[in-house]
Amino acid sequence: MKSMPNILKWLLAAVLVGIAATSPAAALEPLAAETAMGPAAKAGQQNVDAEHAQAPMAVAPDALPAAATTSHMIELPGRSLRFKAIAGPIRLSDAESLTPNADIATTAFILEGAEPAKRPVTFAINGGPGAASAWLDLGAMGPWRLPLDRASPSPSAPLVTIDNADTWLDFTDLVFIDPPGTGYSRILAKGDATRRHFYSVNGDIEALAVTIRKWLTANKRLASHKFIVGESYGGFRAPKLARRLQDEEGIGIEGLVLISPVLDFGWLEGANNPLTFATRLPSQTAVARRLAGPEGRAALSDVEAYAAGPYLADLLRGERDSQALSRIAEKVASFTGLDPALVRKLGGRIDMATFAREKDRASAKVTSPYDPRAGGFDPSPHAAASDYSDPLLDAIKTPLASAMADLAGSRLGWMVEARYEILNENVARAWDWGTGRDRAEALSDLKRAMALDPSLRVLVAHGLTDQVTPYFASKVLIDQVPPMGDPDRLRLKVYGGGHMLYLDGKSRAGLREDARKLIVGD
Repeated sequence: MKSMPNILKWLLAAVLVGIAATSPAAALEPLAAETAMGPAAKAGQQNVDAEHAQAPMAVAPDALPAAATTSHMIELPGRSLRFKAIAGPIRLSDAESLTPNADIATTAFILEGAEPAKRPVTFAINGGPGAASAWLDLGAMGPWRLPLDRASPSPSAPLVTIDNADTWLDFTDLVFIDPPGTGYSRILAKGDATRRHFYSVNGDIEALAVTIRKWLTANKRLASHKFIVGESYGGFRAPKLARRLQDEEGIGIEGLVLISPVLDFGWLEGANNPLTFATRLPSQTAVARRLAGPEGRAALSDVEAYAAGPYLADLLRGERDSQALSRIAEKVASFTGLDPALVRKLGGRIDMATFAREKDRASAKVTSPYDPRAGGFDPSPHAAASDYSDPLLDAIKTPLASAMADLAGSRLGWMVEARYEILNENVARAWDWGTGRDRAEALSDLKRAMALDPSLRVLVAHGLTDQVTPYFASKVLIDQVPPMGDPDRLRLKVYGGGHMLYLDGKSRAGLREDARKLIVGD
């Protein structure tokens, strides 16, 4: 049996793998010129805009093609949007030698007719580490969406995208960034030193911050209102990015939208950490009670009170207290709907892998920890352990990767002769989490960024049934943040759905509206 879903497995396993920390050879700085016009696609599909043409980048082995700019229009209920798309690389180079280090793939959507200085621009980054931006682009925010909100997702799903009625392009321009090793982004420097730097907590933040600064400079958008959206590990990145941009790059960020974020890994890992079980219990109960909408959290007040009170107290009493074990087993079984004998055997401590396989075992099916409402067949239903693919994550990553490759090449006119890395396991395996005893966390960065900038606003968004980054963990962590003026500057919103909450239509629309309020300010 897989002990945990892929992304979280990579995240946590990477701590143990640990490559030795490497100091960056030099800061990442721009070449004199970074992007150039790409060739026009076939007639009727793109209109190359000469005003975005720039001098070509210096030639480097394995470099990405020059950028392509295209014009588009989508028809949506009650409105139509005309916009430009710019797909292409941002070059990261050695500050002293100007040796190319990496080409970072970006896809930008810019609404036509808006005054750039008054128009917000939002940078979107996914997680992993090792996840590309297609999840947020084609899943939630971009002008086109791949319909994936089906009961039984499939790797062979049609790749037909539709105009996205829930796009954020109405109220903000969008820039999707693929970190090194993901999407089409490429590490150009030879040897392992640069790769180790990019595949580290600090090196990753440096690369993304420089990419954002360079994109803003190249596109003359430094005066725009600036926001960051991060999903999962991208939600871990976002507060660190805000601080890095504030402190090192001369860029102020006005707001963050953290979707299913990891704020502190210490709360989500460790078989001996009672918090890992207490913070997942409300989401497990939501699955058992078949709660699907944002209103479902109101029906979880009893389990939230139990998880933060009697359950945690009995977990702290430990496994030598037989009366505590009996109380836990009875209550946890009643909340989760699992076999009381199994719950008693596990000491009332239900891990993600057990919940995923035992929830629907009578039907010979397994569920996804990303959203246990999604299930698939167990290839070894009668075995004590089973090695199976995640019925949600693994099912949708294939059509997403193909659809993104087709979008870039066919619609945006940016042809890249490489596989689109939707989830690169090699990145996660090689990730350097730093040295010392402290677990990686971003809550301190969030608090410091908010303390420094009283205008910074933050929306933390979670799906009700997500087991990978449960909403209750963020709720308890947010409670540790002082108000710093207006408490509503930092808000938790729980929607229906799981880790990729935007796969649910109502949640996708709700997230869009809440993000609009944060960005527009009403």
